[in-house]
Amino acid sequence: MGAGLTPPEDPLAPAPAAAGGGGALIGYARVSTQGQKLDRQFAALTAAGCSRVVADEASGRDAERPDLIACLDYLRPGGTLVVPSLDRLARSLADLISLVGDLRRTGVGFRSLHEALDTTTPGGRLVFHVFAALAEFIRKLIVEGTKEGLQAARAAGTRLGRPRP
Repeated sequence: MGAGLTPPEDPLAPAPAAAGGGGALIGYARVSTQGQKLDRQFAALTAAGCSRVVADEASGRDAERPDLIACLDYLRPGGTLVVPSLDRLARSLADLISLVGDLRRTGVGFRSLHEALDTTTPGGRLVFHVFAALAEFIRKLIVEGTKEGLQAARAAGTRLGRPRP
């Protein structure tokens, strides 16, 4: 395909020449609540070769995650952002594609360990959209199923929430 066939707004257009091998692998981990632990995420990111791991304790819906912002500022062309899974980075397909597109435009790669996705390779860029769409789809199914279950329980007169003392 010729270079003129890639639309300029394509978030996964080829990265600037500095991207690719040789750069630092920087990990990003996130948990949503205090009760959750980062241990498995840290272990996976360290085993993947990350020289630095940044962690947030915040909802994925919160765009103003201070440690994510610091992590993105730390990344340099040729480096790669590594996450344990797609849902640790973004909660919506639009946010995920926007973030990965921004990384690509600055010469930074992206890897998701769980989905075995690496946008520094042509195959990784190809499947990125498919995996991202599936992750969002599955999450929405879970949310819808949970809501339906809660509604059915309420309709049956089941008392929900913590037990009262």
